[in-house]
Amino acid sequence: MAQKTNVMRVLEQKKIAYKAHDYSASGETNGVEVARLLGEDVRQVFKTLVTVGASKQHYVFVIPVAEELDLKKAAAAAGEKSIAMVKSKELLPLTGYVHGGCSPIGMKKVFPTFVDESAGTLDKILFSGGKIGFQVEIAFKDLEKVVAFKLADLTKS
Repeated sequence: MAQKTNVMRVLEQKKIAYKAHDYSASGETNGVEVARLLGEDVRQVFKTLVTVGASKQHYVFVIPVAEELDLKKAAAAAGEKSIAMVKSKELLPLTGYVHGGCSPIGMKKVFPTFVDESAGTLDKILFSGGKIGFQVEIAFKDLEKVVAFKLADLTKS
């Protein structure tokens, strides 16, 4: 791949094997469609959501692309009274990423991160490579070498 993202550089620095997927030519941003485009199981493709709690603390939630974040479950996991999604315009200054290209790896600051418990049963997961049009695939067990996170039940049942 000609283009390297910050996420890929971080993975290389930590000597973590990854596979880069470039779907930028498709213009697709819907995660379910991206999974289909890449020929991947939709349950292995994750999206990264950035939220703010009642305490004003920010949190990152990584959930399967076909699922919806359950804000009550997210708040419980984070020990907050309530949680809301950050506004799109706040995302770039806060994380260094744009909406649709947000990755749990390489944000400007480290935020408490929670990954949906379904990921714990997978050998590999895919998530944004830090830019719209790029996904990275890594072994799930390697994720904890780059991001401190807790597994939790996060999606709407």
